[in-house]
Amino acid sequence: MNRWLAIAASSLVFIMVAVISYEVVARYFFNAPTVWALELSTLLLGPYFLLAGPYFLHTAGHVNVDILYSKFSPRLAAIADTGIYAVIVLISCILVYQSIPIAQNSIDSGETSFSSWNPAVWPVKTLIPVAFSLLLLQSIAELVHAIQRISGREEAGV
Repeated sequence: MNRWLAIAASSLVFIMVAVISYEVVARYFFNAPTVWALELSTLLLGPYFLLAGPYFLHTAGHVNVDILYSKFSPRLAAIADTGIYAVIVLISCILVYQSIPIAQNSIDSGETSFSSWNPAVWPVKTLIPVAFSLLLLQSIAELVHAIQRISGREEAGV
C-alpha cells in the first residue's frame, strides 16, 4: 500500500511543476501574478512529502551514514537498524498521538488558510496522522525484519 501511495503522491510533482510554471509565465511575461499558485504548490507538497516517506523507509531511500554503516558486519548493521527503527516507532507513535487532535480540530472548524484565495487546509492536515500511522506500521515491519536479521531468521526474498 505504501508503494502505491508513494507513486500516487509522486504524481503531485507534475501538478506542482505545472502550477509553478503557470505562475512564472503569468508573473514575468504578462505581469499578472496569481494569488493561488504558491499556496496550491505548498498544499500539494505536504501530501507528497508525507505519503512518500513510509515507502522510502522500506526502500532505504532516506539519508544514511554509509561511511560507517558499510563497514558494519551484517549482524551489527541489523543491530543498528533495530535501534533506529525502534526510535522511528517511538517518534511515529508520539506524532500520531499529537496530530490526531490537531487534525480533528481542523476538520471540525472547516479550517482554511488566511490568504485571499482561502482554500481549505483541513484535508492536508487530516493526512498528517494518516501518514504518520503508515510510517508507524512500516517502521514496525522494518523493526521485525531487522530483529529477524539479528537472529539469522531472515525470510528469503524480503
